[in-house]
Amino acid sequence: MPLARAREVVLGLRRGKGMVLDPADPDTRSAGSFFTNPVLSAEEYAAFRERALARLGADTEVPGHPDGAGNVKLSAAWLIDRAGFTKGYGDGPARISGKHTLALTNPGGATTADLLDLAREVRAGVEAAFGVRLVNEPVMLGVSL
Repeated sequence: MPLARAREVVLGLRRGKGMVLDPADPDTRSAGSFFTNPVLSAEEYAAFRERALARLGADTEVPGHPDGAGNVKLSAAWLIDRAGFTKGYGDGPARISGKHTLALTNPGGATTADLLDLAREVRAGVEAAFGVRLVNEPVMLGVSL
């Protein structure tokens, strides 16, 4: 594939997730993918899967990807969404992106405190729903979750 075409495809995919700066799109004013994908031991994954099935129903497809070292990687986006924090969620000035569940956005006027409040709410909600504690991806200076 020619390099210019590859660039075009990648930018198109990222644009669809609000990950290319666009002054007309408030979803692009984000902290990027805010939470990392959790990695659980096989035993932790089994307990998580039981909780997820009990909460969401026995016919639910519960994701988990072996990491090659005996652990299982989960999708943070799946956890966030299934815990009730869907795309566009948020009553305050900070919101979850309307395009990408992992991105926390500032459509205008949000402060660091607003963003951290939303991140804490999401982290606590996922932990209450599934017993999995999300970890922030951005390095924080002078603040913490």
